[in-house]
Amino acid sequence: MSILISGATGFIGRHLCARLTANQQPVLALMRDAGQLPALREKIDALGGQGSLVQALAGDLDRPRHLLSLALPEITAIVHLGARFGWQLDKEQARATNVSGSLAVAELARRLGCRLVFVSGFMLENHAHLSKLGIDLAQPDKTAWDRVYDRAGAYEASKLESAFRVRAMVTQGLDLVEVQPATVAGHSRSGELDTAQPLYQLIDNLARGRLAMVPGSPDHWLPLVAVDHLAALLAHAALLPQVPARLLALDPGTPRLQPLLAQVAEVLDRRPPKRYLPIPALALLLRIPGLSRLMNTYPEALNFIQTTRFDTEVADGFGEQEGLAHPDMNRVIRASAGFYKNQ
Repeated sequence: MSILISGATGFIGRHLCARLTANQQPVLALMRDAGQLPALREKIDALGGQGSLVQALAGDLDRPRHLLSLALPEITAIVHLGARFGWQLDKEQARATNVSGSLAVAELARRLGCRLVFVSGFMLENHAHLSKLGIDLAQPDKTAWDRVYDRAGAYEASKLESAFRVRAMVTQGLDLVEVQPATVAGHSRSGELDTAQPLYQLIDNLARGRLAMVPGSPDHWLPLVAVDHLAALLAHAALLPQVPARLLALDPGTPRLQPLLAQVAEVLDRRPPKRYLPIPALALLLRIPGLSRLMNTYPEALNFIQTTRFDTEVADGFGEQEGLAHPDMNRVIRASAGFYKNQ
């Protein structure tokens, strides 16, 4: 039986496909354009998987009714990675893909009687942040979501809304495992890092001289997870019979932001920033028209730079049980910077 993956052509998706097919697991890739299959198979082969074990299923998250009408073979599990990502997204577009599309995928899993591995985000474990945004944690269905979109931006708000709405479907018989990734870093060995990833943008800003000061304070950090560790965790979540309901995919060994930037600067042969710019001050600066684009930094992204520490005991215990230890994050950071430098 196959594992159905939405977002298989993305950075995380192709690493997950490689992980699964390397172990002879067939994959069905939900693709808006099935003509992309040969290119996807080529990338999977390059990552050590078997691209021939991947088949395409034409489908679009923006067409939820069509998703629910698809004729499918037997499916072991669905891994939902697909999402519309970007800063300053249109609210209705973000909702259509990330909320309505996610609910359609969840309903498809429920109807098929298979597990849904739903990929949300680590900010769902920052309860103080959620409350500040106006999310009612006791009764999420009572949340005034339009206000959350105004405060958080369309991307983050749509991902949060979809997670709470999908969780509510557990009472309807949905077999749900929610994986909550931190910001995705490069591959622990090759350093391969997609240009759409926020860490790539941070490295690029440092390389191009846009990062004269460290955002935040000495206590701020950008929580990370290596893409190959995340892919392994997702594969196990899809295949194993007993999995915790939520897995926070976050490496607690991620250094604080200034030491992280210092490592990147050393690899790039740049001078690292040492002085700090408080987040509220940076947010005010980014209100100046055109400055966000010039600095390649958007107010929405600032929410992901944290002082909060997270409890990763459940996910790390599961990983240890399955032989999935986090790779050394300092090595991952340097490999990611090296990948950027050698492009």
